[in-house]
Amino acid sequence: MTATSIALFNNKGGVGKTTLTYHLAHMISRLGLSVLAVDLDPQANLTSMCLDESEIEDLWANPSELIEQGVADRLLPSTGRVRDDRTVADAVRPILEGTGDVALVEPVSLKPGLWLLPGSLDLSRFEDKLSSEWFKSFAGDVAAIRTTTAFHRMIEHAAESVDADIVLIDVGPNLGAINRAALIAADGVLMPLAADLFSLKGLSNLGPALREWRRDWRQVVLPQVPSGISAPPARMTPLGYVIMQPEMRLDRPVKAYGRWLERIPWVYSAAVLGDELPAPDDDQYRIATLRNYRSLMPLAHDARKPMFELKAADGALGSTQKYVQTCYREFRELAENVIRLATERKAAEAEGTAD
Repeated sequence: MTATSIALFNNKGGVGKTTLTYHLAHMISRLGLSVLAVDLDPQANLTSMCLDESEIEDLWANPSELIEQGVADRLLPSTGRVRDDRTVADAVRPILEGTGDVALVEPVSLKPGLWLLPGSLDLSRFEDKLSSEWFKSFAGDVAAIRTTTAFHRMIEHAAESVDADIVLIDVGPNLGAINRAALIAADGVLMPLAADLFSLKGLSNLGPALREWRRDWRQVVLPQVPSGISAPPARMTPLGYVIMQPEMRLDRPVKAYGRWLERIPWVYSAAVLGDELPAPDDDQYRIATLRNYRSLMPLAHDARKPMFELKAADGALGSTQKYVQTCYREFRELAENVIRLATERKAAEAEGTAD
């Protein structure tokens, strides 16, 4: 059975998308499924959360100048988990430079059952190439089709190489060519958002773009893809949204927060799903509401582990440890819901019954 791929995306940044991807990947792996996390955000924030600085230096083959000159020593020894030429930017470099097809790089093992296909700031160079090749693929240009399917084929190979059950794809907060190619490679789309005007505007932009990309890919490009090139079906099925709470008590939302919260189901149904407006109390597409765990983040960063895995030895003492337990329960429930929804909707799509 092929892996189920899920992109985490909102057109509005700063909502905790990468933090959500990181913790969801770890929690799903704890539930017994094999997970491949893919960093397709040119900012490479997910990679920086998963790997330490010395590993990123090895990965990018770009040690600091002081280390290179022998003025300073490495603060951390090489772990041996990574080597250079294993990022998503390395995978697409042959296409970008006109020297060949996508290079199928192997993912990095983070722990048993969890792998990372690392990102790189160099991926931003691929944006213009993808943009120019998009419309050429409409005409059946084989080179253009190889370019627009590069992410899909790279992810497909990596997922098969580690026998992944779930692929989580982290992308940047924009509607550019890199994100278009990344989302086309996804079976489902999970949308983290805050209850504010900017997130709602992001949903309004995102929905029509997803439908347009899906329509163009399926109706125009797919029929022209040569049999020797693996191409995604561009499902991009909206799975729902996760509301990321601001710093406030869950049971006492401020007036402004409550006002935007009430509008989310309407905007999601109309803009993302293209449905009629729901009833005022219809919030069926909200998968979870995650409280703000900002007090745990510094401890998790120092311990280089998810917030819900913090122990007393990491500084999670007293009431903080209870907060860790609450964090674990919320992320476990979220992970179980995401797995269920992604599995159900992928099966429905395969049977031709999904929207």
